[in-house]
Amino acid sequence: EKGYETGEHAPGLKLGGCGAYKAAHHIIKTHAKVWHSYNNTWRSEQQGMVGISLTSGWGEPVDPHSQTDRDAAERYIQFHLGWFANPIYRGDYPEVMKNYVGRKSAQQGLGTSRLPTFSVQEKTYIKGTSDFLGIGHFTTRYVLQKSFPSLQVSSYHTDRDLAELVDPKWPAPGPKWLYSVPWGFRRLLNFIKTQYGNPLIYVTENGVSEKVQCTQLCDEWRIEYLKGYINEILKALNDGVNVRGYTAWSLLDKFEWNKGFSERFGFYHIDFKNKNKPRYPKASVDYYKKIISANGFPNSREVMS
Repeated sequence: EKGYETGEHAPGLKLGGCGAYKAAHHIIKTHAKVWHSYNNTWRSEQQGMVGISLTSGWGEPVDPHSQTDRDAAERYIQFHLGWFANPIYRGDYPEVMKNYVGRKSAQQGLGTSRLPTFSVQEKTYIKGTSDFLGIGHFTTRYVLQKSFPSLQVSSYHTDRDLAELVDPKWPAPGPKWLYSVPWGFRRLLNFIKTQYGNPLIYVTENGVSEKVQCTQLCDEWRIEYLKGYINEILKALNDGVNVRGYTAWSLLDKFEWNKGFSERFGFYHIDFKNKNKPRYPKASVDYYKKIISANGFPNSREVMS
C-alpha cells in the first residue's frame, strides 16, 4: 500500500485504488510458487519448513454491543491480515474484501473489481502453502463504521468504510502510530487460531521504537512493552494457540523505511555518526537476557543466585 498506492515507500508509485491490490496479488502467487518449488525439490531431503510472515494490528470494536462496530472491526482484520492469510489458508480473498471492493468498483462504473481474482487452479495452487505463519504485531486500534462515498478518489483505506481510534490513555513511547496495547496481541492470536485452523505460529516481529533518544539508554518503556506483550503471548498459549517461538524487534538500531536511522527499535544503540558504528546495550538488553535465559518470566530469586 505504501509502495504502490500512496508512494511513501519505494518504488514510490501512486496507483490509487488498484496498485496495492495488484502488488499483493503477485506477492501471494509468488509465495505459493516458492512454497511448491521447495516442496517438490528440497523438502524430502532437507525436511525444512516454508512459511510467510504477515504483519497485522488488531482491531477492536468501539462498542462491542454494536453489530456495525463489530463488523467494522472484522473488516479491519480481514483487509489487513486476511488479505494475505485467507488465500493461503482458505483458498481465496476474504468475502468481505471481495464484496466491498467489488461494490465500490461497480459504483465507480468499472466493469471489473479493482481487487483481482484468482482462477480455480490458482486457488487450489495457493491454498495450504504455509508450513507456519510468521506474525509481526505492534499495536491495536479501536474501530467503528465510517462510510466513504465511492465517488471520492478510491483507495485501499476508503474501501474498508471504517475509522480507527486510539485510547488517549494508551502509552505511545515510539512513533505516532505505535501505541502499547498488549491485550490486542492475545486477541489477534486467538483470531488466527479460530480463523485458520490453529496453524503453527512464530512471532517474527514485536517491539517498540523511541521518540526521544535516552542518553543513559534507560529504555524502561521498552521493558514495559515487552513484559506486557510477552505476557499476552503466554496467555494465548494457555488458550491453546500454537505459538512456537518469539523474536523481538529488533536486536540493533537500523535503517527503518522512510524514517532512515532516526527511528530506533533496537536493544542495542548504534552510534551511526561514528565511522565504526559502535554498539551500546540499552537497559532492555539485561531484561530480555533474563527472559530468554529462563525461557519465560524468571523467578527473581533464581536470577540472583
